Amino acid sequence: MTGVNASPTIRIRMAFPANFLWGAGTAAHQVEGDNRANDWWEWETDPNHPNAGPSGRACEHWTRYEADLDILAGLGLNSYRFSVEWSRVEPADGEFSEAALDHYRGVCEAARARGLEPVVTFHHFTTPAWVARLGGWCDRATADRFARFCETAAAHLNGTFQLACTINEPNVVAEFGYELGIFPPGLRDRTRKELATKTLIAGHRQAVAAIRRAAPGVRVGLALSINEWAALRGSEERMLELRRSMEDDFLEATRGDDFVGVQNYTRLHVGPGGIQGPPPGSRTTQTGFEFRPEALGAAVRRTAEVTGLPVLVTENGICTLDDAERIEYTQGALRSLEPCLAAGVELLGYLHWSALDSFEWVLGYWPKYGLIEVDHDTQVRTTRASGRWLGRVARANSVVPA
Repeated sequence: MTGVNASPTIRIRMAFPANFLWGAGTAAHQVEGDNRANDWWEWETDPNHPNAGPSGRACEHWTRYEADLDILAGLGLNSYRFSVEWSRVEPADGEFSEAALDHYRGVCEAARARGLEPVVTFHHFTTPAWVARLGGWCDRATADRFARFCETAAAHLNGTFQLACTINEPNVVAEFGYELGIFPPGLRDRTRKELATKTLIAGHRQAVAAIRRAAPGVRVGLALSINEWAALRGSEERMLELRRSMEDDFLEATRGDDFVGVQNYTRLHVGPGGIQGPPPGSRTTQTGFEFRPEALGAAVRRTAEVTGLPVLVTENGICTLDDAERIEYTQGALRSLEPCLAAGVELLGYLHWSALDSFEWVLGYWPKYGLIEVDHDTQVRTTRASGRWLGRVARANSVVPA
C-alpha cells in the first residue's frame, strides 16, 4: 500500500480533435463603446432601472480592435468570436450604414490576417431602439426585421467568415427581459415571455435561412445558455418543467442547423420553490455562481444528445479576481469534455468568455471575466497568466491535468 501512495502522479495529456477552434469572445455593446442607438443604452442610462452604471466608452474596441486581435493571436489562439451591432448597421428602419458594414468586414479580415477564424454573432442582447419602440421581441414582425438585417450583414461579410451564431442566449433574453424584468424591456409577464420566446425562435429560424442565402457555405447555429441541472429529492418534475422552458424549447429550435453553441458557467439547483442558490458551504465565484467547472461537460453531453448536432462551446469562463482560479476552472472545464469526445460528440471548439474585462450588463464593470485585464480609465491592456496558459493549450491542442 505504501508503494501505491508513493508512486508519482501520471500526467495524461488530453488531446483535442484536429482543426479544433481555440478562441475567446466579446460582444459589441460590452466592448465597443458608445453604442447609443440600442435598447441597452437607454436601459442602463435610466436611473429607474437596476443597473450598476452605464457602458460609456467600454473598452474602445471599435477603434482598438486590431491591437486587441494582435494580443489574442500572439497568445496562440486561432479564433475570435464577436458580434455585429444591429443598431450600428441599421440605425433606423430600412436604413443601412455602409460604413458600419465595412467596419465589421474589416474586423473579419483583420482576424483572418492574424490566423483567427471569425465566429460572427448577429444579435448579442442588444436590439435597435427603433425596434424596441415597435414592441421588440413581443412583435412578431421583429423576426422579419432581424432576418432582413442578417441577410444584409451576411452578404456584406460574405467570404470573410465561416461560422455564424444567429442570436446569443435567446433563452436569457426571454427570461430576463420579459419575465424577471432585469433586462430590457423590464417586463414581468409570463404571457409576454412566451410570446417573446416564439418570436426569438422564429427570428432564429428565419435568420438561418437568410444567412445561408447571403453567405453560402457558412455554418450557422444558435448560441444557448445551457446549465447542468440538479434537483432536490421530490423536485424532479419541477426541474424538468423549468429546464424545458429555459432550455429545451430552444434546443428543439436548432433542428436543421449546422451546429449548436453551448454557453455554460455553473450548475443550477432546483427545490420545491424553483431555482435556488448553491448548497450551503459551496465554493462560489465572484458573482455567486457555484464553482462547478465540470458543468460544461454535462451541458455539452446533454445538448448533443438532445439535438444530434455538432457542438461549439461559444462561452465558458469564470468571474474571479484570482487568476489562478481562472486557470483551475478552465482546466477543469476542458477536462470535463473528455467523456464527451469519448462518447462520440462532435466538438468543434472552445471559445473562452471573455477576451477582455468588459461591461457585464446590469452588473457593470466590477465582474472580471477577461483573459486580458482592461483598465477602463486608461484603456491599458494587461494579459493575464490565464491568457498565456490558454494560448499554450491552444498551441499544443491538448491539456495536462493539474
